[in-house]
Amino acid sequence: MRVLKVVAVVAVCLIAAGVLLAANQNKFGVADTRVVSFDQSMLVGNVLLPKGDYEVKHTMDGDNHIMVFTQLHAKMAAEARVKCTLVPLPQKATQSVTLYTHDTSDRHVLQELVFKGDQAKHVF
Repeated sequence: MRVLKVVAVVAVCLIAAGVLLAANQNKFGVADTRVVSFDQSMLVGNVLLPKGDYEVKHTMDGDNHIMVFTQLHAKMAAEARVKCTLVPLPQKATQSVTLYTHDTSDRHVLQELVFKGDQAKHVF
């Protein structure tokens, strides 16, 4: 009887862990919340974010995919909202990647974000 209880508890724990892992990604194959670090200031949409760590939330505004960047560890947190396009990847991303270009003022301009484990990349 005791063994049966232990097996039942283990089974419930495994199911709960599976549900939590599945809840981390939405139907688009990307996590709803991630963290990204910029080692230089970065132009995200029309907002110049200072270097630092940012919580990135993937949200929806009607049919539009919106990424909200909120600075972490700052008294006056910088924030940017930018529309993104999700582009499916051939397989889950094996590493996180930040791609950017430079504008005429030589500022970093965010172009793409890929987060490890996601099934799509964010293109801005």
